[in-house]
Amino acid sequence: MADRFDCDNCKESLYGRKYIQSDDSPYCVPCYDNLFSNTCDECKELIGHDARELFYEDRHYHEHCFRCFRCDRSLADEPFTSQDDALLCNDCYCNEFSSKCVACDKVVMPGTRKLEYGGSTWHEGCFICHSCEQPIGSKSFIPDKDEHYCVTCYEDKFAPRCTRCKKTLAKGGVTYRDEPWHKECFVCTSCKMQLAGQHFTSRDENPYCLKCFGSLYAKKCEACAKPITGFGGGKYISFEDRQWHQPCFTCSNCSVSLVGAGFFPDGDRILCRECHTSL
Repeated sequence: MADRFDCDNCKESLYGRKYIQSDDSPYCVPCYDNLFSNTCDECKELIGHDARELFYEDRHYHEHCFRCFRCDRSLADEPFTSQDDALLCNDCYCNEFSSKCVACDKVVMPGTRKLEYGGSTWHEGCFICHSCEQPIGSKSFIPDKDEHYCVTCYEDKFAPRCTRCKKTLAKGGVTYRDEPWHKECFVCTSCKMQLAGQHFTSRDENPYCLKCFGSLYAKKCEACAKPITGFGGGKYISFEDRQWHQPCFTCSNCSVSLVGAGFFPDGDRILCRECHTSL
């Protein structure tokens, strides 16, 4: 008597029938499909052993069921994206979810290089300087209303220029007589010391440090011969064509202070009342 050759599940004879071997056990085709086939996520029917099966993550599909949720295009050999468990071809995904370039009004495809600023999106090649029309790319830029400029063009077009060297002031600087200066350009007319952050004065619209101004233009104290500038709250006494620092205004004989007191000129000297009386 011949050995039995039965389906491992339904026990029906497999002699003369198509069967499938799995884990060393034979199965008739209906039993194999029922036991081992996946269910199509789209039509909910079994994906038979002889059907082309496609899968994405933990979902399985018949080839003809693997289609775009929006346009029904087959995704079997097409790139696609999943959005909220719905499969979409790239065209439908981009039309529905991708940003549009504000310059060319075309879709910015996923994975392409782009720039985003102020809630707007550009293709990398579309984000250009308004002046030179060169792509800005990842370089620094300066916005001006709805326009964007590379740093070089912005400085050439809008940045103030130093009164002395005529070059642009990118940042900082000093304002003198309503004119802009680089800090390093704003110097004393005489000694060339930088005046930014320093006390200074001017003559004939030219700036001077206090030391140079005093040496060049200030009157000299009759007593100590040092300049009388009047800067920093310094007080001085003036009599006829002579001037004194307030502390220097003393009696030429006894050195008592004459500030607020009567005094008497005696040639180049000034005397207090007592010294003048004793002459």
